[in-house]
Amino acid sequence: MSEANHSNLMSQRKSHHLLLAEKAQVKDSELCRLFDYEPLLSGFPSEGQPLFPSFNVGTSSCSNPLWISSMTGGTGEAGHINRNLAKVAGEFGLGLGLGSCRPLLEDDRYFDDFNLRPLMGDRGVLFANFGLAQVDQELKQNRVERIFKICERLKVDGLFIHINPLQEYYQAEGDRWERSPLEIIDELIEVLPQGLELGVKEVGQGMGPASLRELLKREIGLLEFGAFGGTNFSYIESLREENSNKNKALGVDRELSFVGHSAGEMVYHVNRIKEELGAECKCHQFVISGGIRSYLQGLYLLENLAAEGVYGMAKPFLEAAQGDYQDLREFVQSHISGLNMAKQFLRAKPLPSAATGGIF
Repeated sequence: MSEANHSNLMSQRKSHHLLLAEKAQVKDSELCRLFDYEPLLSGFPSEGQPLFPSFNVGTSSCSNPLWISSMTGGTGEAGHINRNLAKVAGEFGLGLGLGSCRPLLEDDRYFDDFNLRPLMGDRGVLFANFGLAQVDQELKQNRVERIFKICERLKVDGLFIHINPLQEYYQAEGDRWERSPLEIIDELIEVLPQGLELGVKEVGQGMGPASLRELLKREIGLLEFGAFGGTNFSYIESLREENSNKNKALGVDRELSFVGHSAGEMVYHVNRIKEELGAECKCHQFVISGGIRSYLQGLYLLENLAAEGVYGMAKPFLEAAQGDYQDLREFVQSHISGLNMAKQFLRAKPLPSAATGGIF
């Protein structure tokens, strides 16, 4: 750059500073208090320099600590969104959980909406997703192989079971199960094909310490929090069915939609339980999800997790994926760039000892 151009650029920058200084005033209440800011300890991240370890699940891996949490599937309009998400997961090496694959147990009409591995290629981790009620039914009828065959056709790395009793309760056509989910999970583990990882997740309420303890004692490849604080599917169902006869009988009671556990609270409990269990702990990989809206929130929880993990988001990806692929690509690129800067210059403060209140 010539000296004249450099001087002109400096002059423009100073003019911008003067014009924008009033708008850029901040208050102490706006300060992010999750990290210590340490500007002297690192240089800028180099392009292509991996700052996070690979997150390996089976024979696949995430090269960035970001997971696209299970969202939608089985409707025609989901196809465009899912294809965009698959392409970006493959390009940046992200994890991706499919929406509920239940429609594929009925017919192949929407198979292409779920068949995302060809778009992802060899990068990233892909999980199918079935409800506990469907798994229970297939096991009882000795036809759980149908689920495994769907997983094989989709070329997924693993199978999530989503456990969502409160959503099912509020849903007019909701399912019920008589057995404990732990009993169903144990039975599935016994027949799970080699090479197919098992995952367990909630869908927006999270899980308490007693449930976490039992899951951590089992051979589960991946536990996704699905914590309280993001999209609340039990609340969605109560709104969707508020005029139904069922919810009239319930008095349109939504109180149960607001129980659960935050992602921060679950990180705290997982750390404590893992330490207590020691060698008895058999689940070692986690997707921290539920109410995470930024890379700073994700990094803070990830840095405090005493285990291998990534963090998951749903709504931000859903919004970015509805338009052109380039918009989604720029969203992910910006997110990862900010995440790498944060990794270099920020040090996460410890979780509060009680991990309650104000921790997303």
